This record gives sequence, structure tokens and C-alpha cells, in this order.
Amino acid sequence: MPRFLPGAALVAALLPLCLATSAHACSACGCTLTTDWIGEGLAATPGLRAELRYDYLPQTQLRSGTRAVDANAIALPADREIERYSYNHYVTAALDWSPGTDFAVNVQVPLVIRPHLTIAEGDTDVSNSRTSGLGDVRITGRYQGFGGPGITGLQFGLKLPSGGFHTAFRSGPQQGELLDRGLQAGTGTTDALVGAYHFGMLTGKLDWFAQASVQIPFDRRDEYKPAVTGVGSIGVHYNGWKGITPQVQLNLRIAGQDKGANADQDNSGGELLYLSPGATVAVNRRIALFGFIQAPVYSRVVGYQLVPKITVSAGLQVRL
Repeated sequence: MPRFLPGAALVAALLPLCLATSAHACSACGCTLTTDWIGEGLAATPGLRAELRYDYLPQTQLRSGTRAVDANAIALPADREIERYSYNHYVTAALDWSPGTDFAVNVQVPLVIRPHLTIAEGDTDVSNSRTSGLGDVRITGRYQGFGGPGITGLQFGLKLPSGGFHTAFRSGPQQGELLDRGLQAGTGTTDALVGAYHFGMLTGKLDWFAQASVQIPFDRRDEYKPAVTGVGSIGVHYNGWKGITPQVQLNLRIAGQDKGANADQDNSGGELLYLSPGATVAVNRRIALFGFIQAPVYSRVVGYQLVPKITVSAGLQVRL
């Protein structure tokens, strides 16, 4: 049976799964949930762990600045794009290998499915698209051998340009035209991933954690450079119930504006703060199920962007 460090929340050894901008209308409001700390303790023994996770982000509310916009009240044709919806589905498989207690390597492979409906600038009819395929793979590592009270660690890695970026509209006035680069499955760029975390005990049954990370693109691709994006999380969980661990998080995402001739710079960037309650259920000593919802409590977007009213995340974690 694996041994655990008491008083710390579980690190399933998986870095945040949604650091990248998922759509240009989502460049301030992508997935921010942290699943690193969802169980009963930090696994302190070497080994291989796996996670399969599903995230659903239905972007249906058009916003500008800090206010909602009634898309149906906008006269057409308009002098800007009026997006109607983006239903974002992400399925991510991840493996984490810990050769010792201080170091680990993590690989995440995402699948992206995104139906999207919009009315382009100057159009009066909707155009439809469906992005699907492999997203940008992430290879990351962590080090947490600093000692001291609680557990402090550093995260570092790369986002690879594995996702495609040549999806075109399937119907409507824009049929055959390429989607905005922010709506593609991948950015086409190699990005640095850097972060840090700390967690410790509040009481005998309450633990807390804090994590911050940033994604920085090294280059641009085909006249597009994604924004620098930062994600921060803080949360607590209660471990006084056998087999069930409730948790609540606050997740903050801050994104700059995309750059380049193929970027929608005027409609990208901003901040979003989520409240994220959820729980983990231990099936046995090796398998755990988790589920969370996220509700935005504050948002500010640049230009006109779609924001989700609620998001859902669920998954399975296994110690192999």
C-alpha cells in the first residue's frame, strides 16, 4: 500500500490541463480547474499514475468588458463579428511518472471537439464550423525537494505545436474560409510552461493549496502569436469523510491579447474568476473518480467575447 504525507492534499502529479487559450472568444475564460489536489494525501512513493479527464465549456454568453451583451439586439450586418456559441469539449489523457519523491515527469495528450456558430463582420447569416482533433501536447516536470513546513514545488515544461490549425468553416457565408487561429485545435507555437505551488494543513481535517502558472509562447506561426496566459488557484478540501473528499477552489485566469495579422487582437484577452466546488470519490486504493463545476463570479473581456455561464469537469485517476 502506498504511503502518504499527512496533512497535504493529493497531487495526482498532473499539471493543469487547460493552460492554453482554447478559443479566441475564450482567451480570457478557458478552463482553469486544478486537479492536482483532489484526494486524501500527496503520493510520496515513486510510481506511474494516469488520468482521463473530460471538460465541457459551453460558451453561450456574449460579453464586452464586464457586462453581458444581447446578441439578438445587434443590427445586422454589424461592423464586428457576433459570435453565437462555442461548445468546447476536451478529453485529456495524462501519464505521470515519479522515479523518486522529489522529481516527476508528466505527459498530457488532449483531444479537442468544438462546434462553433458565428456571424462574421458584414454578414447577415450564420457560419458554422466544427473543430476536432489532437490538441497541443504538454510535457512537464516538477521538483518539490525543498523541505520545510508544508510542501513547496516548481513546475516547468513545454507545450508542443502538435494540434492542427487549418480547420475551415463548413457552411454559411464563410464556408471554406479558415477559422480564426484562436478557434483551431492548436496554436502552432511552442510555449514555455512555468509554475509553482504550495500546500499545507489548516486543521486536522482541512488542507489548503495555492498554485500559479504561466504559459509563454517562444515564437509565432503563420502570422499568429498566442497571448501570455496566467492561471492561479487557491482551495481547501475536507478529508474527514471516509472515501469522499469535498473541495472548493477559486480559479483566476488572466490572458493578454493575441498578436499577429491572423490574430483577433481586438477580441482577445481579459480576466475571469471562477468558484469551483467539487468532490472526489475513492473507488478503492488505486482508483478515484472526481467531478467539479465552475461558475464565473467575475469576468472582464476585451472587445466582444463568449463566456461560459458554467463549466463541468469529471475524470478518473488511477495508480498503476
